[in-house]
Formats: sequence, C-alpha cells, structure tokens
Amino acid sequence: MNMFKKQRRFTVLCIAAMASCLRLSAQTGEDTLLHLPEVVITENYRNRAIRSTLPMQILTEKAIQNLNALQISDVVKHFSGVTVKDYGGIGGLKTVSVRGLGASHTAVGYNGILLSDVQTGQIDIGRFSTDNVNTITLNQAQSDQIFQPARFFSAASVLHIHSRIPSFEQGDNTHGKVSLKTGSFGLINPAFYLEQKIGDRLAASFSGEWLSADGKYPYVLHYGPSKNDSTSVEKRKNTDVQHLRLEGAAYGKISQTSRADMRLYYYRSERGLPGATIFYNTDNASKQRLWDKTFFAQAHYRNDFSETWAIQANAKYNYGYQHYLDPTYLNSAGKLENFYRQHEGYGSVALLYNPYPALQVSAATDLTSATLDANLYNFVYPRRITLQSAIAAKFVSGKMTATANVLYTQTDEKAKNGDAAENHRKVSPCIALAVRPFDDIDLHFRTFYKNIFRLPTFNDLYYSLVGKRDLKPEDAQQVGFGLTYGISGAKALSLLSFTADAYRNTIKNKIVAVPVKNMFEWSMVNYGKVRIDGIDLSMESIFDLPHEISLSAGGTFSYQQALNMTDPQSSTYKNQIPYTPRTSGAAHATLEMPWFNVSYTLLWSGIRYALAENIPQNRLPGYTDHSFSLSKVVNTKRHTWHISVEALNVADKNYEIVRNFPMPGRSFRGTVSIDF
Repeated sequence: MNMFKKQRRFTVLCIAAMASCLRLSAQTGEDTLLHLPEVVITENYRNRAIRSTLPMQILTEKAIQNLNALQISDVVKHFSGVTVKDYGGIGGLKTVSVRGLGASHTAVGYNGILLSDVQTGQIDIGRFSTDNVNTITLNQAQSDQIFQPARFFSAASVLHIHSRIPSFEQGDNTHGKVSLKTGSFGLINPAFYLEQKIGDRLAASFSGEWLSADGKYPYVLHYGPSKNDSTSVEKRKNTDVQHLRLEGAAYGKISQTSRADMRLYYYRSERGLPGATIFYNTDNASKQRLWDKTFFAQAHYRNDFSETWAIQANAKYNYGYQHYLDPTYLNSAGKLENFYRQHEGYGSVALLYNPYPALQVSAATDLTSATLDANLYNFVYPRRITLQSAIAAKFVSGKMTATANVLYTQTDEKAKNGDAAENHRKVSPCIALAVRPFDDIDLHFRTFYKNIFRLPTFNDLYYSLVGKRDLKPEDAQQVGFGLTYGISGAKALSLLSFTADAYRNTIKNKIVAVPVKNMFEWSMVNYGKVRIDGIDLSMESIFDLPHEISLSAGGTFSYQQALNMTDPQSSTYKNQIPYTPRTSGAAHATLEMPWFNVSYTLLWSGIRYALAENIPQNRLPGYTDHSFSLSKVVNTKRHTWHISVEALNVADKNYEIVRNFPMPGRSFRGTVSIDF
C-alpha cells in the first residue's frame, strides 16, 4: 500500500498545483503571451500524420463522407493494419484488432477520454455512427502528443473519435443539420445536430439519431466446399436492430487562459443475435436477443496559465447495462436470461512543463474504480481500482523529434463473494524517434519501441466455470521502423503523402480458453505466445484538374505474418492465428465536379483461417467489396442541401469475415441532409 500512498500524494500535489494555476490565471494581464490549444487544432491533419514519431492515420469529416460509411466500423476498415471482426449486418458485433494484437489491446477514445468495458475488454465500434464526427485517428502504440491522461499510454494502439466542436463566424449564433438515411433491409436512420452560441464565452451542442433495420438480407448457403455442391438461397433471420443515441455538450471559455467542456451521452439498443448458418437448418434456430444501455457524463478542464506551465483535469462516470436472453436454452427454466451492470468512476490530472522551446515534460495520474454486477448464481461481484501514473518528455528540433515515457500501473482487486484476483504492478516504457535528414524534402524516418500489457477482464477472471483468478496480464512488445514522405503545393498534384512501416509485435502470456476435463469444461489460462511481423503502406493524393475539377485518391496495403509460437510440438506451431489475413487493403477515389461528386471504395482481404490449425477445412476465402456513390450539394439562400445515393457491395458477394456469418450482398442507401 506504500505505492498507493505515494500516488495519492502525487494526486494531491497535482490538485494543489491546479488550484494555484487558477489563482495565477486570475492575475494574468491582457498583454500576456498565451499558448492556446487552438494552434494545435488548426494544424494540417496530413502534416501531423507525416511528422509524427509514431505511426498515425487520420480521416477528416470530408474524407469520411466519401467512404460510403454508415458506422465507425465501416470507416476503420480503411486504415492499414486493421482487422475488423464483423458478424454481419447493421446490428452485428464489430470489434477492431490492430496489427494482429487482438481487440483487447485496442483502446477507443471519445473526445479525450477512453471508453471502457471491464467485463469483456472490447468495445463494439458498430454502435457509433459517422454523424457528428469531425475526425477519426488511429495511433500505433500511442499519440506523440504527451499532454494527455495516463490511460492513453496504456494500450498497444488507440482509436480516437473526435466529435464536432461548435464554431461561429461574426453574427452567427445557431448552426444545425438534419438528415435522413434510408435503404435496403428496412434501414431508416434520421439524425440531427444543433449548435448554439450562448454569449461570448459559452456554446452548446446537441445531437441525436434513431436507427431501425430488419436486416433480413438474402444469402447463398453452400452445402460443401466444391463449386458443384448444392446451394440454396436463404434469408438471414433475427437480424433486426433499433438504437437511439442522444448527446449534449457544453463548451466554456472560463478566462483568457482556461477553458472547459462537459458532455452527456446516452445510448440504448435492442437487437437480435443471428446464429451461424447451419446446413439443412434454413429456419436458423437462433432467437437470442440483446439489450444494451450506456450512459456517461464526462468533463474536461484545461488552463495554460503561463508560457511554461499548463494543467488539465478530466472526470467521468460511466454506467453500462446489458440484458441477454436465449429463449431456447435447455435448462429447467427453459431459457437463459442474464443481466449485467457496470459502474465506473474515473479522474485524471496532468501537468505540462515547457522549460525550453524545444522541450516539453508532462506528468499525469489517473484513478479508476470499476464494478460489475450480474444475476449469475454465486457471482463474485468484483471491483477493480486502478492507479496509473505517467511521466513523458518530448524534444523537437529542426531535424529531429523524440518522445519517451514511462507508465506505472497498479491494481487493487476486491470481490464481495469468494476470492479476488491477484493485484498487479507493472512498469511500461515507450520511446520513439523521427528524423528529417533534408531541409528541402519532407522526408522523415521514424522508429519506436513500446512494452505494454492488457489486464485480464472480469470475464477472464470470474466467469462461471471458466474464469481463473491467478491469470497474469498479457505482455506485448512492439518495435517499428518506417518512413513518411509528403509533397504539397505542386501545380496539378496539390498533395501527395506516402507512409511505409515495418514492425514486429510479440505477445507473451496470451490468455486463451482451453478444455480442462472435457469439451464442455473450459478454463482461461496464460498459454499462448504470438509473433507478428508486418508491413503497412498508405498513400493519399489530391489532383487539381481543369474546369474546377479535383480528384482525391488513396489506398492502404497490409501484410501480416501472425504466427502461433506457443508449443513447438503442437500441430498449430507457426500457423497463422485465426481471422488474421496475410494480406489486406483498401482503396478510395473521389471525383469532385461542379455538377456532382462520384466516389468509389474498395475493401479486400486475402485468405484467413477460422481456427488455429491452418488446414483446408478451416480456410476462409479472400474477398473484395466494391461500392460507389453519387452526391450533390445544392446551396440556397438559407440552407445547404446534401443529396447522395450509394450502391454497396455491387458484386453481390456474401463473403464471410467470420465463418458462417455471411455479410450482406448488394444493397442501396440514400441520404438527404440540410445544413442551416
């Protein structure tokens, strides 16, 4: 407990420093030189990606609109090195794995604070729509912006969703947008966004959407691997989904040096869970249902109270509810019905010190308390308190940028019933370097090393007859080398950027489920070891053509050799791990013309294996997904109309990302929106 006391002292010192900052900010004069965060926000996004010491990919609101994307999961598929496990349809579960490390190693941030799920450790990114999104960033290892909460240093990669921030010109007080999407498989998706200026120092935004779809898409069921085997045309059942999202935010400028924002978020959904397609079972016996509710309130405060000192504080409360029903479960009750409730409280304080123009130093400490309740028999009712502290430094010169940090994590596990899991203490370092050797060429070479881990989830530790209390955290070693190159301002080619990164990731103490007595009794153990070697390539370009026409095009390519290195005597030794393709990629092109815009997107993947053994019976074929869209912008005196039609998966292929869960074939979608 001595370490807890030390961290508490550090937290008290940070809070005391914040109070002194407030006093100093009140004394700041009108002519003081201020370093406001808006300088960072207005930086060119592509320049940030090219000059970052760690691999970084960014998609802006405009680029997202051209990707034929309904949900964030559709957007993320266009990042290099990403594997999205998609169980099909609008309501299907969608989790993201980056560079073969697994979904539990990918953190998802929402407007500066991480989302969390202590039960499963995975965030379903299918529940987030692209409405109200300003940018989406993917950082390998972490961001090289060191002034951030300690939790952002604690993952192998970070997917960050940034919402719109209200912006007003002189004389404007109200902006808004109303949209309606409709399309195949019963899709209806109305949404709205409203931002209001309230005085000179306060603004607010409110957004919401409702989505409904029956999801009953046709698919071809194959009764064997050969092209000559029997087939039948079936229709997916129990695939309906309805969800509601409401979100409100307030943004305040407290003084010349400080600002704050607060956000309330509510989400609820009901969906069917379609079962795997089974030969000669065209009725699709799955009747499972899932209800979700999520509410969180989060607040952020920042004060740049001098040229050399800044402070920020974050706080969040999160409530998660899940109701699962299987009405066909064979037990005495004739059904399986489970309820889960998560509560999480989170607080963070961070300090930034700029002793010299080229050097920044930061320190952050975070405290998280999470609990899980369930109606399971003899449930343990676990609670986890996590303290995380990070110290980081960043040096920037004309030709070199270097960052380094150390993260310390300590957990305190409690259980209301039974024994609690082990407590953990871990130190995790990271170092990154980028060099620009030539003054007149925007060419950068970069390298990084990071050691990080992921804690066992509550399901890993406590799930009935499966969980194991003495699990160790998964340990991940990341090493990467790469280069970035950019051109801007040429006559016809107004922008070109290219990145190439090679990497090796190693996971030890991988948590896997193995049978202990028979195929019906399983347990979680630290058994696995995985080595991933890969290459990520990406390219973006913009061409300015005659007659006010422009063409933007780009693409990504990934190669991943993700091998099971656990047991040399096993038949799966040095086999590709499940659902990780050796090669995959994406491409997009948009032609903007005075009359209308045309967009094309491509997703493709090589073969994958559904199980650990790389044999023909476990092989999933590769696939390609082509989509097109036409859009038109109409400006009137008071409003701007956006009209688009999309043709998705035009080749009409029911490819499978997860075995026996076919994706929808050809579909159509139309959107009408009004900006005011």
